[in-house]
Amino acid sequence: MVKVLEHWSVDFYDFITAPPPIDDPDILRFGDLAARAAHNGARHGTPVITSPSGLPDSRINLFFRTGRMAAHEASTWRRYAYALIVWLDFLDAIGSSWDCASVRDVEAFKDWRITDLRNDERIRPTSFDTDRAALNSFYTWASSRYGIFNPVPTVQADDSDEAAWRPGPGYTRQRRDPLRPAGSRRRQVKWLLRAALEQWRNIGLRGFGFDGLRREGWRGFNEDRDCAFVDGLYGTGLRVREWGSVLDVELPVSGSERMGEAWLAAKCIKGGEEGRKYWIPRRVLQSVEGYADPLEGSRAEVIRRAQRRGRYDRLRAVRIVTGHNPRTGELYVEGGGGPAAVALDVLSPDERRMLFRRTPSGLEPLCLWLSVSGLPKKVHSWEDTFDDANKRIAAAWVRRADPDGRLSEEERERIRGECPLWATAHMCRHSFALKWFSVLSLLEERRLEGFTAEEIEDFREQLGDIWLQLAILLGHKNPDTTRDHYLEPFTGLQLSYLMSLLDDDEQAGVDSLVRIFARHGGSTIMPVAAAAGSGGAR
Repeated sequence: MVKVLEHWSVDFYDFITAPPPIDDPDILRFGDLAARAAHNGARHGTPVITSPSGLPDSRINLFFRTGRMAAHEASTWRRYAYALIVWLDFLDAIGSSWDCASVRDVEAFKDWRITDLRNDERIRPTSFDTDRAALNSFYTWASSRYGIFNPVPTVQADDSDEAAWRPGPGYTRQRRDPLRPAGSRRRQVKWLLRAALEQWRNIGLRGFGFDGLRREGWRGFNEDRDCAFVDGLYGTGLRVREWGSVLDVELPVSGSERMGEAWLAAKCIKGGEEGRKYWIPRRVLQSVEGYADPLEGSRAEVIRRAQRRGRYDRLRAVRIVTGHNPRTGELYVEGGGGPAAVALDVLSPDERRMLFRRTPSGLEPLCLWLSVSGLPKKVHSWEDTFDDANKRIAAAWVRRADPDGRLSEEERERIRGECPLWATAHMCRHSFALKWFSVLSLLEERRLEGFTAEEIEDFREQLGDIWLQLAILLGHKNPDTTRDHYLEPFTGLQLSYLMSLLDDDEQAGVDSLVRIFARHGGSTIMPVAAAAGSGGAR
């Protein structure tokens, strides 16, 4: 019997974990469902959208298995699938269907998502961009395949003289998409100073209160993992997908250097064209090493529990890694003809979740970040970690205002909504950008003291300006992205204020960099260190 649902829903194929036992004869007659799905074009993470009738619409689901969409990563499928089911539910509510939708329906959907007061789950204009992109992509494909009218109003790029233009390299100006909300181009970028981030981490992830005391009864299982992950986002500036896909063999060992050097694989990067170098602060590496400690870290604990329960032995599509060559960036993976070399650059986040090594205690994952079950933690699940932390902080804010619990629930809800401390994963990346904007601004100011305007221009032409250096740190292809979407409000700040944004360790790092640049640049006279055993200058 088909189960009738209230709304459209979506599930995702999982070709890694073993399926639950099935004794339904109607299902068993189809044989190996995973093999059947793979034969029909499904991959790990491919969405399956189901209608309220309990049956899938094969035309909609084919969108994720054919054409350009089939080549996208699972993270894109996930975003677009959720956007589509919101759209499909909206159409059901207004008595329409996806293959008969009109331009007016799309405009009504936009209004409902952003401004309709009857919708308690309204979103920001920036968030509607995903809905817009998903609908346009879906209907462009459906129009070509089934001849269905595309109701999404769009415009193409226009390089003519009549089109608005913007000066500067790398710009291709286009008329604004009529479905794109007016407020969506300027993203609402927010930053956390180091002190605020540490307070957010201590209260949200470590169980402390605003009074600095740990809450009684706090159970901080995986606390070391979550803190190390957040420290890494802030310290490296990587995206969640990038930092969340790192393997344990890809990280350097913490040492005397302030910054460790690592390589980010191409398939883990947004766009995925080529890998790049990035840098990890020493304290982040130490935090990660604490989480991965084989005796006291929570990572080893969840691995041992999963091994005892045989969880890894029941996984499908596991690839056994027998070695790693850091010089060539390759893993050696077991195959029918013996170990085969596989470049780390070509391994996507989902493929990395299948990599295991054999140990005396059993299989062990190479993925650094593991869930409570011991399986590699899915990238999108970090959103839940941040959401849960924000809820704990809001609850602590209420306890601070109402320690005796005398206020009404309405008053407590109002206080909860006024909590000034919160964070998202991407705010860590923005905060990394602000920190390094401050550092680079201070460095440039001190390095260029005494230079003429012409010499400063020559210097920037040879070494690049702040925006180019920031783009390299953030992995942006175009410095304009860094300037326009991350740090434009800060370009006019005084250096004294920028210096105040850095903590003591970061300020010391700026001073060290200044001395290094001065020593190697040849433009600044440095004091001469006295030779050992000398009696003075000769």
